Amino acid sequence: MGIEMPVPAKPEGVDAEVWEQMLHATPAEARHLIREGKFAAPTSGLCPGYAQANLIILPREQAYDFLLFAQRNPKPCPILEVTEVGERMTHICAKDCDVATDFPGYRIYKDGVMVDEVDDVVDYWRDDLVAFIIGCSFSFESELIEAGIEMRHNTQGRNVSMYLTNLACEPAGSMSGNTVVSMRPIPYDQVVKAVQISGAIPKVHGAPVHIGDPSVIGIKDIAKPDFGDPVDIKPGEVPVFWGMRRHPAVHRDEQQAAVRHHAAPGYMLITDTKNVDLKGYRAIAPTRLRLPKGEQTRTDAVRGCGMPQPRTLMYMEMEVFEHAEHRSQLRPGRKLRAIHARA
Repeated sequence: MGIEMPVPAKPEGVDAEVWEQMLHATPAEARHLIREGKFAAPTSGLCPGYAQANLIILPREQAYDFLLFAQRNPKPCPILEVTEVGERMTHICAKDCDVATDFPGYRIYKDGVMVDEVDDVVDYWRDDLVAFIIGCSFSFESELIEAGIEMRHNTQGRNVSMYLTNLACEPAGSMSGNTVVSMRPIPYDQVVKAVQISGAIPKVHGAPVHIGDPSVIGIKDIAKPDFGDPVDIKPGEVPVFWGMRRHPAVHRDEQQAAVRHHAAPGYMLITDTKNVDLKGYRAIAPTRLRLPKGEQTRTDAVRGCGMPQPRTLMYMEMEVFEHAEHRSQLRPGRKLRAIHARA
């Protein structure tokens, strides 16, 4: 018997009738409600089983640099689709989908600085713009919930917590920058399961980039996210961080930086693409979870969590399987040993 999907709490400021419609909408119906200006809030928990996506829109002369940047950094920038120059409609991830109207919120950047936050970018659209549709970690949340893992931001009616980090992306052309991460608190005994489930869908960020002590990746205070909302972290839980590209890649030469458009944090596109159709590139199967010999627990490894922590918070040995030419033919890949949050 499957886990009954909990109903996400209504975000503050959303009309109750519209929220009820969004909870039961198909992806196309949800996009139309957003296009009509009826819904402008984070999309986590909506249309479970369907991929959600982030957005970056750039002038054509900068599009190749970002495409190369994404190719070199597939973890934070997994591309689902790229539009033709000047084309507002998508053709692969969703039908009847207008990138200028179908996200619940947009942010406008000029010379690397946010200059406006709007419900659509129709007035900003130009014939030389290219839209990149980027996979979002909201996509695999429904599978985590089905596996019995709570999404705390859903139950608290908040946006997911997002943080700037010291994890540098590989530069490409005029583009550079650090990875932004989203955080979800996960009980210790469910961390391996969360890695396994999310790791099977690399097109929406895949497995976590870090597990445990936030300071290791440059987060000073986990209770104060740079974007989104803070969420409660309960005793017995560990913060798990997934890579994302919420913030625009930074132009090295700001004199050449042009106007760029992005989805507002947590305000994603709900696509017609099912999560199951994004699987198949790589499946991660954790084999065991253990601590190195002699390691003891302590209470101060994770700031703000207030529960016992192992000195080395997480030590996993995982067998990585890569799909051969046919999905039914799995071959063992290299053994991956991951050590996270060393104190």
